[in-house]
Amino acid sequence: MRTAIKVVSLKSARERRQDFTDMAEGKAPVSWAFFDACTGLSPLLEYDPSDAIRKHGRELTPGELGCYSSHFEIWHALTEDAEFDQYVVLEDDVVVNWPYLDKIIERNSREDGFDYLRLFWKYPSRQIVKSWHWAGHDTSIVQLLGHAFGTQGYVIRKEGARRLKEACEHVSRPIDDQIDRSWSHRIDNLAVFPPALFEMMVPSSIASERSAGEASRSKPSKSGGAVDAARRLLFEVLARLP
Repeated sequence: MRTAIKVVSLKSARERRQDFTDMAEGKAPVSWAFFDACTGLSPLLEYDPSDAIRKHGRELTPGELGCYSSHFEIWHALTEDAEFDQYVVLEDDVVVNWPYLDKIIERNSREDGFDYLRLFWKYPSRQIVKSWHWAGHDTSIVQLLGHAFGTQGYVIRKEGARRLKEACEHVSRPIDDQIDRSWSHRIDNLAVFPPALFEMMVPSSIASERSAGEASRSKPSKSGGAVDAARRLLFEVLARLP
């Protein structure tokens, strides 16, 4: 299975790009390239601010829409890529364990690999172990059952890209929130443990915008919230069954 690395980065982020290049040059296990991050809503997406307020409690910020669009555009590119079968998607503010990533790419290239596999997550989440000793004695696959957040790094195959495109084409929440909602779209939120990278603590315009927006956030629709909570509970119960 042929693999390429796509690094999401604003075209104007010269310093970040140079830092990532210095880190990846001669170490990345497969070919890699920057993907120019979107700065607005992709024409492939549909966004209704009133729907975001109803489901998420507020409108999405410009940075959140750009981040959402960037990942969606990468999935779209993969579905139409005749050269590569899977992408490793990274953001430009991460530090990667390259030898470990090499093992993950090789293992996920086998027939029993996963269509979507996270390399990092930001928040503690309930989880269950799905596979021990997956890419070596000390590597396992876990299924994250709640919100873990973050799109800093993941491996995705064509089928995973197709399914995520279908699940995310209508924008009402930040992209990481939407991806985490396995109880809604039925795409398992799988991750390698231990993580293969970590996020550098550098200033983020998206985080700043999000913090400002949270101050005016209202509660999502009660009826929709109750249905969502019931789906989530049932999903977790079923996921824990042997």
